[in-house]
This record gives sequence, C-alpha cells and structure tokens, in this order.
Amino acid sequence: MTSSPEAPEFAERRYRSAAGIASGVLLLALAAWLGGDAIVRGTGRTPWLALAGLLFLVPLVIAFTVRPAVWASEDRLLVRNPFRTISLPWSRVATVRAGYSSEVLTETAKYQLWAIPVSLRQRKRAAGRQQRAAAEGISDRATLRPSDTPDRSPSDQAIEDLRELAERCARREGAQGETAVRWAYELIVPSLVGLVLCVVLYAVI
Repeated sequence: MTSSPEAPEFAERRYRSAAGIASGVLLLALAAWLGGDAIVRGTGRTPWLALAGLLFLVPLVIAFTVRPAVWASEDRLLVRNPFRTISLPWSRVATVRAGYSSEVLTETAKYQLWAIPVSLRQRKRAAGRQQRAAAEGISDRATLRPSDTPDRSPSDQAIEDLRELAERCARREGAQGETAVRWAYELIVPSLVGLVLCVVLYAVI
C-alpha cells in the first residue's frame, strides 16, 4: 500500500486587479481599432504615425493594467509591477501596509503593490459597516463571534493576509536570501522606440 504525498501546508496566493485588467483589455481593443483603421486607410505618413503611436502606447497600457500581479508563497513574495519584477524572500520583508497605496517595505527599500489598489470608497463602506455593527452591539466582546465581524475592504484584507504570512514564514529556511529585481525591458524598449519614432515623424512633417 503506497501512501499519498502530504498536501502542502500553504497554497500559493495570487492577487490581481480585475478592474485594471478589464480596463486594459478595453483600451487595447480601442487602440487596435483606431490604430488599425489609421494604418489600413490612412494616407501619407498617417499609417507610420499610427504604427509608432501603437508601439509607444500598447506596452504602456499592458504595463499599467494587465501586467501587475502579486504572488505569495511560503518562501517569498513576488511582485510584478509595471516596469519591474521584485522577488522578496519573506526574511527581507519588514512589513506590508496599505495607506493611500499598498506597499511592501524592507529595511532599505519600499515597493508599491500595483496589483492591490486601495479603494477609499470600499474602505469607507467597510468602516460604515463596522460603525453600524458597533451601534447594534455586535462589537461587544461578550457576544462577538467570528461570523458577526464586519468584513473589511478587499485591499485591506489582502494586505492583512500578506502581513500575517510575512510574520509566519520569515524564519523558514526557504525564505532566506536576497532581494532580486528584474526590469521589464520587453515593455520599456518598444515603448521608447515608439516614442522616438513619433518625435521623428512629427519633426519631419
């Protein structure tokens, strides 16, 4: 009789902004429609200007809407921001916090979590629910149950989960190491080339 492998204690978590992805897809579709029409039907330098504009804008739209993501495992936090990817072993994470933006801090640097945008409206709604719960007596310690606790805004809850994970996993053997940063040249270079082409084409018109 063979024993089945033990289930992992922690499943990797992934955070992405659904609203950001949706807006990015819409912007890319709009750019493809307008730019494609200008390339196919335009005359003179118009097709070249449209092509240069797409080369400049499309990487930026992808970078700021579709690309941002955060992965959290037992060993590290992987942050994919618009123009760089940061790999942070939990031992290097000092704290994770959310003010007007979501951030992860080390002893020497601060990185923004683009994939977990802070919604002040959702935070205000969550605070309102907590106030109503307190007024109804739910916050009384004698009667408080986990199911009675008002939910928090999604971004604040995600930050709290990451903070707890950082505290719990910081001493793991696999969570040691150095911070690694990789720049997204596959987006930076095409966008810069498109910008240069736009400037050159406008200059010669």
